[in-house]
Amino acid sequence: MPLALFDLDNTLLAGDSDYLWGRHLIDLGVVDGDHYERSNQQFFDDYRAGCLDIDAFLRFSLAPLRQHPVETLKQWREGFIRERIEPIILTAACALVEQHRRAGDTLMIITATNAFVTAPIAARFGIEHLIATEPARAAGRYTGEVIGPPAFREGKVERLRQWLATHQATLTGSTFYSDSINDLPLLETVDFPVAIDPDPRLAAIAQERGWPIRSLRD
Repeated sequence: MPLALFDLDNTLLAGDSDYLWGRHLIDLGVVDGDHYERSNQQFFDDYRAGCLDIDAFLRFSLAPLRQHPVETLKQWREGFIRERIEPIILTAACALVEQHRRAGDTLMIITATNAFVTAPIAARFGIEHLIATEPARAAGRYTGEVIGPPAFREGKVERLRQWLATHQATLTGSTFYSDSINDLPLLETVDFPVAIDPDPRLAAIAQERGWPIRSLRD
């Protein structure tokens, strides 16, 4: 069955789950508000500009996971999904996912945002397969480290090829939907790249190469 691959943030969602998780922690009073917001915004701006230092960002974004028990984190995540994610799930994105489901395609979300944040979002879309940056755990707690390569830029391609080998699958007939210039390596790898509400740099490349450009915004 062909793969239908979806970026998550600003593709299926009308916002960035990683950034919003940081905002949620600020509102809970879990992190220092002013300092965390400045760093969170700077990393977000760097990501949109295509110059994110992924290692520095992961040290920053995974620190709260390391500092608190998993059960507490899960309680905070329930409110995060309800208050921050549900309002930005795009109706047209759900319809696109269902279109591929009816066609019998294998559905996957592939995102740089860590799996703690994104696993329940993938479940909300009814998408079984998720490739996300994997936070490490030891002795029942998150360590602040990452298992394997982050699912970012070329890391998405690397992680996907590992998944293909494990599942005896191929990229024949594959489609990938993304908004971001950071996903250019994977867009260039699949058979059918589609730019969804793309940032200016990706929009220019999509136009130049004749890739479809679509909007899922209501």
